[in-house]
Amino acid sequence: MRILIIDNYDSFTYNLYQLAGDLLQQHDREHVLDVYRNDEISYSEITKKYDKVILSPGPGNPADKAYFGVCATLLEKPRQDLPLLGVCLGMQGIAYYFGGKVIRAPYPMHGKTSAVWHNGQGVFRNIALPVEVMRYHSLIVDEESLPESLEVTARTANPQPCGAALKKTTAGQDRGEIMGIRHKKMPIEGIQFHPESFATQEGGTMLKNFLFTA
Repeated sequence: MRILIIDNYDSFTYNLYQLAGDLLQQHDREHVLDVYRNDEISYSEITKKYDKVILSPGPGNPADKAYFGVCATLLEKPRQDLPLLGVCLGMQGIAYYFGGKVIRAPYPMHGKTSAVWHNGQGVFRNIALPVEVMRYHSLIVDEESLPESLEVTARTANPQPCGAALKKTTAGQDRGEIMGIRHKKMPIEGIQFHPESFATQEGGTMLKNFLFTA
């Protein structure tokens, strides 16, 4: 298996690389795991060489194509045979390039943990409910703008019933902030938090779910 992590000029990228490398070493000794910055590799190179791609966190805004680089191209021209996992900025990019909006969060969440409720699918398969995660972001996905092609898989407020489809709730209810999204037809998933952080419970299992079941 050939895995690529696209580095969006972020200090956490190599923590993600370390976790992914450890998991691959345990379960797939023939793996290749590469890291390239988002302006160091082309779309055609990626689609020819890699089986799965992780879009790293980053300090910018995905709407800035000059900054987001080849990540923008991958999301503008997604492929059914190339699973993508977006982490933090990467998730925001998924929402943005499929037609959603990325807005400033009510409160910056840098180095803070939150309890997250999820639907138990995709990266959240066999993950505790709720699960504590580490967040480093000041932008969020605007739920009102979320396109029909994407579904919410995790959020910071407890939906009713817990574990059911995390649909929009009625006016006045606290829906929390979106912590996970997934494309309904393409193998594309995103999480707003950092699975590589020591403070994220079962982060390794989440990444393993993407690497070996997506």
